[in-house]
Amino acid sequence: MKLTTSNPKEDGFWAPAEYETHEETYMIWPERADNWRNGGKPAQKAYAEVAKAIAQFEPVTMLVSAKQYKNARQTLPKSIRVMEMSNNDAWIKDYGPIYVVNKNGKVRGVDWRFNAWGGLLDGLYFPWDQDDLIAEKLCEFKRLDYYSLEEFVLEGCSVHLDGEGTLYTTEEVLLSEGRNDKYSKEEIEATLTAYFNVEKIIWLKQGYFLDETNGDIDNMINIVRPGELVLTWTEDPEDPQYEISKAAYEQLRQETDAKGRRLIIHKMLMPEPIYITTEESEGVDPVNGMLPRFPGDRLTASYVSYYTANGGIIYPLFNDKNDHAAQALLEQLYPERKVVGVPAREILLGGGNIHCIAQSIPKTC
Repeated sequence: MKLTTSNPKEDGFWAPAEYETHEETYMIWPERADNWRNGGKPAQKAYAEVAKAIAQFEPVTMLVSAKQYKNARQTLPKSIRVMEMSNNDAWIKDYGPIYVVNKNGKVRGVDWRFNAWGGLLDGLYFPWDQDDLIAEKLCEFKRLDYYSLEEFVLEGCSVHLDGEGTLYTTEEVLLSEGRNDKYSKEEIEATLTAYFNVEKIIWLKQGYFLDETNGDIDNMINIVRPGELVLTWTEDPEDPQYEISKAAYEQLRQETDAKGRRLIIHKMLMPEPIYITTEESEGVDPVNGMLPRFPGDRLTASYVSYYTANGGIIYPLFNDKNDHAAQALLEQLYPERKVVGVPAREILLGGGNIHCIAQSIPKTC
């Protein structure tokens, strides 16, 4: 049932953290040829590997268009459920429901608006109507009551939550002109407070360098546990990301979370800069309405865009010298979870990373 006259805070619901226990994970099968090269086949292989990695720890459902159903069903192992659902592209973390829970173990969804990271001003594809329906459809499918905002635009990758009252985001993304230009920062904060039921919002100025989403937070940080996070880092002062990460680090060092804790910040070295090759660029169909991908464009490669599963961490591999350093740090930070690396270049070529393509449903009982 759609709820329109109240909000989660009023009803005693709050948004849990990703590291809390999941019931299952949902993903969406990539296929659009104007975003994924070679008809989406390399991306499908990468998504399948991510799905199989997550399925070691919790159930996975892959949503897929009608024309790709048989292909996905034959490609994926039987342990992964495949379900037909219309979509525009494959970034479920951004437009799937954001779930909230209460002390009695009840789960509800929140259906935010999605406009492909900027709408007609600077969005990345058109149309996005089927993606904007995914949250509603999944709540209906799971028979969950859900809140629906008529106008407020928000992607799941634009926020991180610690489950104890703190929300992290960037000014670059949530204050961007293509999303919520009719709202002031104070009005945006009021909406976040009401629908996530948080007590404190920590705003970083910028996201990752040249992130085409206008600076989603999940390429900058990930939350290990309350009061402890990882931050994308580079030791190269010539890299444009250096000043962005340095400024974020200096700000976070001065912050406290909603419970008054000083933050523990782990610097996670990013890979060497990764660029689109001519072959990769030429494999994407040039269709109006889609951001073109040119040879030499820098990809948004960050190890902090990993997915936290029930007993595992699924992190991106870039065939870079820092792949092993990322694994070592993750194993240190998550001794109770198995750390699994999955090659992620094909996901990067579509504009995102592992954290962007999987969305969990919390398990409360």
